[in-house]
Amino acid sequence: MEILGKILGSQARVKIMRLFLLNREKSFNTKDIEKRSRVVKHLLNKELRLLASIGFIRKRNDQWHFNNDFKYTNEIEDLLINSDSIDKGIILETFKKVGKIKLLIVSGIFIKDKDSRVDLLIVGDHVRKAKFEEGIRKLEAEIGTELVYASFDTKEFNYRFNMYDKLVRDILDFPHEVILETKELSTQALKKG
Repeated sequence: MEILGKILGSQARVKIMRLFLLNREKSFNTKDIEKRSRVVKHLLNKELRLLASIGFIRKRNDQWHFNNDFKYTNEIEDLLINSDSIDKGIILETFKKVGKIKLLIVSGIFIKDKDSRVDLLIVGDHVRKAKFEEGIRKLEAEIGTELVYASFDTKEFNYRFNMYDKLVRDILDFPHEVILETKELSTQALKKG
């Protein structure tokens, strides 16, 4: 995303634009945008004014919403949404220190699969919930939309896998990308099992 920030002049602008592109039917007040994009207020106000001045967003009754008549929607969407927008290494770094992670799989928004049930699957032990949730919020701010995720400890994941749990099978049997796997939870070994 750093490259897009440089091209468009600001990382904050990229985050805000993604938020509106991925949530076209919604409107947000300034506080909501600040919270979801994690852009500080003084910078946020500047970016909102700029985006409104080019017709990307509009304000009505203290609510900001995407302008569906924006002339370059398709081009901006290709650049910000349809391109490989987030480095998988960033995802790994985000969750590396939340606990003893044994399996990290991305699908859904990360691989441009709108039919996926989840965007992220994490299996690990001793996961610190507050740090994990902070990582989720950080990624949501980068991407511009809420993530659908599943998190299990190793014992629960193995149980669900062996019981042919539909959620786990849907993740493993359909398009996904493995970011991290330990020998203990190798997806190749799991598929053979």
